Amino acid sequence: MPCYAAFLRAVNVGGTGTLPMSEVKLMCAALGFKNVKTYIASGNIVFETEQGEAKVRTMLAAEVEKYLGKPIPVFIRTADELSTLIHENPFPNVEANKHLVILLDETPPHDIGFKANHHTDELIAVREKALHVYYPTGMGKSKLKIAGAEQGTARNMNTIRKVLELMNE
Repeated sequence: MPCYAAFLRAVNVGGTGTLPMSEVKLMCAALGFKNVKTYIASGNIVFETEQGEAKVRTMLAAEVEKYLGKPIPVFIRTADELSTLIHENPFPNVEANKHLVILLDETPPHDIGFKANHHTDELIAVREKALHVYYPTGMGKSKLKIAGAEQGTARNMNTIRKVLELMNE
């Protein structure tokens, strides 16, 4: 049975809406997903289902919207896709907690880093349906603005690795 990781955008952070992971597990079970696991409270879910990726995204997004009363973007990745993000890491020697992967629905333009506003010492790399951004002084201190990045959801490299581990269990 195919295994997927779902990443929910902006839940349980910044006052955008509280969604307990226990509720997410119940939603996923009601949708018929199997072996549901969550990782930390920021909307990282691993599960198995015979449904295809597009259907999974639609079903889960509808359940989350019903619970929160507003639409929340859902990003679906396979274990192979997460593995590729890790193995094609453009910044392998940086602190993983300062290395964010912004998951997107489409691959951004390769020159997106040159168009970023307030770019100082951050490093930006484009990958398939993702941006890798390294914030040497931490994301909280950065003023970097990347057009289009707000359409995605960001996880640090530690979280990406942990979600892949859950998928491979």
